[in-house]
Amino acid sequence: MDLQQLKSFVAVAEQASFTRGAQVLGLAQPALSRHIRSLEVALRQTLLTRNGRGAVTTDAGKLLLEHARGILHQVARAHEDLDQLRGGMSGRVALGLPPSVARVLTVPLTRAFRAELPHAQLSIREGLSADLAESLLNGRLDIAVLYNAQATEGLQRQALIDEELVLVQARPPGLAEEPPPPPMEWRELAKLALVTPSRPNAIRMHLEAEMARHDCQPKVVLEIDGVSAILDLVADGVGSAMLSRQAVARSTKPSAYQLRQIGSPPFTIALSLVSSDRRATTPTQQHTAALVGHMVRTHLGRL
Repeated sequence: MDLQQLKSFVAVAEQASFTRGAQVLGLAQPALSRHIRSLEVALRQTLLTRNGRGAVTTDAGKLLLEHARGILHQVARAHEDLDQLRGGMSGRVALGLPPSVARVLTVPLTRAFRAELPHAQLSIREGLSADLAESLLNGRLDIAVLYNAQATEGLQRQALIDEELVLVQARPPGLAEEPPPPPMEWRELAKLALVTPSRPNAIRMHLEAEMARHDCQPKVVLEIDGVSAILDLVADGVGSAMLSRQAVARSTKPSAYQLRQIGSPPFTIALSLVSSDRRATTPTQQHTAALVGHMVRTHLGRL
């Protein structure tokens, strides 16, 4: 068993495809297949089975995948620790962000990361908080910012901020800026047509739970995933939305919308920095985690 064989196996197992695994590694598919076949011979186990849609890990393959990720992670950490002796931090950090957070953080975070860690690589993946948590557990992500992160075995959480969510409506043409209206009551909100992401989006689930607590439910007229698309539909008069102030402020035309606080105190959702406690973190990951925490507090705090 060697590292190249493990890398080939992990790539195919994670991509569920020999073709996509070869593309990820930049290898010819016959060479990748030979790596995996040699690994199976060495271990005397069938690790992957082909089907019409790709490749699936066997029970032995699932067990090896967990170990292989840990082995490759430790090798990467060894390289980073040795690089530190030369006065620098390197390596790759895989970060997960919900789409609404990525919309605000991606540019300033990437700029800061390049300035502070010029020899490291940052990979950002957008996704639902539930999917990002699963990717932390299976080793595809190193750290993630999650909405309403739940206590989960294998994950450790650091609370960051409570982000305010507000009602977003189209501003009527010609309407001048005016003092913000008083907070809207929950039963009043229940009468409005809403454009929301589909379940299990964390903001959608959080909104439904809070409205149920007030004995009402949202009137959803359209489900669509994507902050930009939701804002476009609100501006077009399809309905209202529940988003963060920052998401609207960083839209292409924030003046097209009017915002209103919901409830008193304001309606908020918790943001946490989450990582796996099953694998030791590298110095580069630790530095990145601290940077992400700082950026969240700076850019996602209340306007």
